[in-house]
Amino acid sequence: MRTLTAVSDRFELMEVQRAPGAPSFASEVIEGLRSSPKRLPSKFLYDDVGSALFDAITQLPEYYLTRAETEILRDWGWQIVRVLEAPLDFLELGSGSAVKTRLLIGEALRVQDKLRYVPIDISKEALRSSSLALVDAFAGLSIRAYAGDYFDVLAHKGLRRELDRKVLAMFMGSNIGNYEPDEASRLLSLLGRVLRPGDGLLLGTDLKKDRATLELAYDDPVGVTAAFDRNVLARINRDLGADFDPRNFAHVVRYDEERGAVCSFLEARAAATVEMRGATVAFAAGERVQTESSYKFSDDDVAALGTQAGFTLKTTWHDRARRFSVHLLVRS
Repeated sequence: MRTLTAVSDRFELMEVQRAPGAPSFASEVIEGLRSSPKRLPSKFLYDDVGSALFDAITQLPEYYLTRAETEILRDWGWQIVRVLEAPLDFLELGSGSAVKTRLLIGEALRVQDKLRYVPIDISKEALRSSSLALVDAFAGLSIRAYAGDYFDVLAHKGLRRELDRKVLAMFMGSNIGNYEPDEASRLLSLLGRVLRPGDGLLLGTDLKKDRATLELAYDDPVGVTAAFDRNVLARINRDLGADFDPRNFAHVVRYDEERGAVCSFLEARAAATVEMRGATVAFAAGERVQTESSYKFSDDDVAALGTQAGFTLKTTWHDRARRFSVHLLVRS
């Protein structure tokens, strides 16, 4: 780990290196593209360009998730920050631009003078820009941000020492749905080992609903989600010297009702052979690479997931149209 930025006594940005023996970006990409069926981890969508594109997605009329979750935080943020009782520290996975987090930071600083905020995100630039904006907006806020993979940061032994008081951890935006069920349970269990009994986890989850609404949210007519999906190929070109032609790959979305997941794919329009860092990968016309699974939940699903990871569901809030839910789980 090394300090990348120490702007002031209220903001530091740290980078957590991959754990020894962890697979590299290159090895994970090559392994995924040589598997059958082909797939790429969804975390690779969120480089700096991908994070900026995702921020644009959240503004689309078809992508209701951000608006629904923001509505909940605006309506109930005052209650959310008081359920565990002050004073609190905040820990957030996947903070991104931290637009929604501002609502909870503002509410917390109504009931306590100082707030320690520890955001974790894979994008250093997203952390840098959002943290600078937050410390400028809130005089009582101090931030130590961690850039890195969630699993690597949560496994770092120094993280718990950053948090002196009771903690409200946050994993918003239905980001937990981007993980396969076993992996989601493992991530929440690792988070649970960072937290102490009585600490809270605020978990935002998209609710199961009709196919048309879900598929449109992940395949907008303007094509922003398609650009977000294809950006992973441009990233592989940049970082691994590959020769993908992103225009040869169509963005395809399907809702798998049995799994309760919206699945995103890149489908080859024509047969192609791609070279990258000593590896060759062949694509047949119509062959797909799965880039993301976005699982949808019922409230009972969330309670069961929390129990597996050592949490007890305490309270649930819904938006007025009941499209989205935010849950407070307490570390047992």
